Amino acid sequence: MNKNKRKMAFGLYGAGGFGREAMSAFNRNASDFSENHQCEYSVFFVETDPKISSVNGYPVISESEFLNLSDADLHFNIAIANSKIREDLANRCLEMGAFPFSIRSQNSTRYQYSELDIGSILLDFSLISCNVKIGKFFHGYMYSYVAHDCIIGDYVTFGPNVHCNGNVHISNHAYIGAGAMLKQGTPDKPLVIGEGAVVGMGAVVTRDVPAYTTVVGNPARRLVKR
Repeated sequence: MNKNKRKMAFGLYGAGGFGREAMSAFNRNASDFSENHQCEYSVFFVETDPKISSVNGYPVISESEFLNLSDADLHFNIAIANSKIREDLANRCLEMGAFPFSIRSQNSTRYQYSELDIGSILLDFSLISCNVKIGKFFHGYMYSYVAHDCIIGDYVTFGPNVHCNGNVHISNHAYIGAGAMLKQGTPDKPLVIGEGAVVGMGAVVTRDVPAYTTVVGNPARRLVKR
């Protein structure tokens, strides 16, 4: 290694299915990142309690090992679906001085006049339209899209092929399942998905969803457990 070059370590929390897909997306442009920043870099999967030493050729290290790497600037992202765990991990990393990085597949699309906060992951063929505002550590799975004039909070997850039409407001920690469709709202009456709400797979949402409520079906209705 060139001792004069800046060193960077990229840690991706979660070596499960989504983590492996996110790592593949990151790997496609990691060399470009290194060249642009004139640095040497290393890439790891990070687990709180590693069970194996490597996944798909990438070392798997513990959180303590990652956060105690002393010879490189630390950068992290979190490919874990549980949004509360995602928030806790992000806060720990930030407190330790690590920097969040975003992952954007080369086949994803982001229009002008959109805002994404730190730590987003956008996989293949996901789309962020214009005049959209998205909070921290957003997950946009394959073929999901966010149309114009939407506002999305922190730690929100979109499964594959989510159709989020215009003027939808989604609060923190909401989970939108694969194939769900969110009806377009209007500027004066946006469709609102409350904090911590869960929209089930394939649900068609035509009205507001209260906080911490699960809805399923077409049209989407509150899930009642018997």
